[in-house]
Amino acid sequence: MTARKRADMQMILRHWREAVPDDRLAHMVRDAARALVRALSIRLAQHKVSFGHWAFLRILWEGDGVTQRELSEQAGLMEPTTFSALKAMERLGYVTRRQLGNDRKKVYVFLTPKGRTLKRCLVPVAEEVNRIAVEGVRAEAIAATRSVLMAIIENMARDEETLGGRFPSTRAMSEILKRAERKRRKRVRT
Repeated sequence: MTARKRADMQMILRHWREAVPDDRLAHMVRDAARALVRALSIRLAQHKVSFGHWAFLRILWEGDGVTQRELSEQAGLMEPTTFSALKAMERLGYVTRRQLGNDRKKVYVFLTPKGRTLKRCLVPVAEEVNRIAVEGVRAEAIAATRSVLMAIIENMARDEETLGGRFPSTRAMSEILKRAERKRRKRVRT
């Protein structure tokens, strides 16, 4: 670890321990998630796999032959992001994409033998990161954390449902903001 990264890590730890020990849970969850992602990303890179591909591989290991749209929804990513990742994964030989039947709009994604084989070396890597993350933490505390996080996930899913489901893409949000700005300017002129 470089001196700069070590200093950054110490700053984050000092922030949580001293500056804002009772800060919002969302910030703490985000920082914990970022630390887990960094640890996993470093290990995945040693196997020439990007973190962005990891999410898709995990889903496909559970059952391939899903459409790009279904894969996008399961990964919680926008379709253009999924499309770009799948093109790269296809070039790397991890997946194939093909149309089945008469519906030319639906593109199905299948693992190749190479993509399927990655599971044997990558799952233990993820398990290692999880072991490191909870090192020294009592089993009861881990169980309580899982319970709290599951409740948060469920509560936020219900909240999202009350707000109308999916959030707009960056492009859609840009259009929403442009329309709002045009309306505001129109009101100011009149």
